[in-house]
Amino acid sequence: MAKKDQLIVGVDIGSHAVKICQLQKIGGDYKLLAIGSANLPPGAVEDGVLQEPDEVGKAISGLLKNLKIKNSRIGISISGYSVIVKKISLDKMEESALDEYIKSEAEQYIPFDINDVYLDYQQLKSKSAADDRVEIMLVAAKKEVVDDYINMLSELKLNTVLVDVDGFALENIWETVSGAKENVALIDIGASKMNINIISEGVSVLARDIVVGSEQLTEQIALELEIDYSDAEKIKLGAEEKNKDIDGVIKIFNQTCTQWVLEIKKAIDLYMANNPDKPLKSLVLSGGGSKVNGLSDYIKNETGLNVYSFNPFEKMTYDKNKFDPAYISLIGPEMAIAAGLAIRQSSI
Repeated sequence: MAKKDQLIVGVDIGSHAVKICQLQKIGGDYKLLAIGSANLPPGAVEDGVLQEPDEVGKAISGLLKNLKIKNSRIGISISGYSVIVKKISLDKMEESALDEYIKSEAEQYIPFDINDVYLDYQQLKSKSAADDRVEIMLVAAKKEVVDDYINMLSELKLNTVLVDVDGFALENIWETVSGAKENVALIDIGASKMNINIISEGVSVLARDIVVGSEQLTEQIALELEIDYSDAEKIKLGAEEKNKDIDGVIKIFNQTCTQWVLEIKKAIDLYMANNPDKPLKSLVLSGGGSKVNGLSDYIKNETGLNVYSFNPFEKMTYDKNKFDPAYISLIGPEMAIAAGLAIRQSSI
């Protein structure tokens, strides 16, 4: 069992809120120690880029204080245009030669100056690769963007020990919690972006960020019905009905969610074109946007796949005197990425 000061605190910094999660591995299971979120001012984070570090820092330090987390080891993840995730196929070579090749040849695969990015890669264990070929997942992240986050956290006396990518954090928590080896599409819908990660035979084969999110739905409802943002948010989540305007809400829902489903179907079609003999079993939804009223049924009807809402804490233990199970169930889907960061302590 890891000591509390060795644990990683998962900090998911979105455009709408900061989500924090702390987990402890006990035997083969995980125990939830702390969980919470705090809203950010509009524009504090845009397309994964830190715009107002002071505001974001204030939200993080306030949340850590409220949750009584004293541990300073932090794990974050990034997304957006500043991160490129690309799968490439290369001739098989020794590890040292592969490392050298990636460093010298990576620029041809990414649209950034090689000197401006942090590079990382992972060799994929794929059954489909030929004996003389190897598949590599290449990740490049803009140094300026990553450094801004690390510096902001450093100002708070926090030590960033892990920088991950949203889609991989989501993949880690899904595989850890579900134990499933089936082919799935993991879809995380945040306030301003949607992350798609398709897993086939235990390997990520397609990962992308799309700049659409649930905030646009709230804004359009507020505009159409001439109501406050907070009231529009309640309607979006099905917590409040506006019967006289139901047609207007349905029209907005159809327009916006059709766009989301088109992006999802585009990714699924691309996957199926390359993997016709490995059909997807299901689609797993997470993120705050996954809680939009009626969205699961809509995606199921449009894709023909079984759609599940992902609660990463469903099989975890936690103190029921400290956490209300109804709250954990409600907040679970939007905490998936933070939880995916928090489980990494066992490998670092």
